[in-house]
Amino acid sequence: MINGAHVVIYTKNPEADRAFFRDVLRFLSVDAGYGWLIFAMPPLEAAFHEAGNNDQHELHFMCDDIDATLKDLEAKSVEISDIKDERWGKTATFTLPGGGRIGVYEPKLRKPLRPNA
Repeated sequence: MINGAHVVIYTKNPEADRAFFRDVLRFLSVDAGYGWLIFAMPPLEAAFHEAGNNDQHELHFMCDDIDATLKDLEAKSVEISDIKDERWGKTATFTLPGGGRIGVYEPKLRKPLRPNA
């Protein structure tokens, strides 16, 4: 039985990005040894979009108030993009120290029901 998901983020600077997740986003982690931190993640949902190629994946953190979330990240000297207002929600990105970008998403749609919620 599947009981969770494991996300891998490829980066040119894993140490800096791990520190960002630990110190800026303040995600809890466990040390798996050799400097590898495994982070607890907020609740997760998955969506499938049509694409010309397989093996393209994106990571977006969800929030209830994208303006406040981006303001908080910007106060911590995190580079953020402009907000795009889409029919399904408001989206933006922020840049990790290693140069990668992660999405931030304030959904307009209902969230799927969670077991035991």
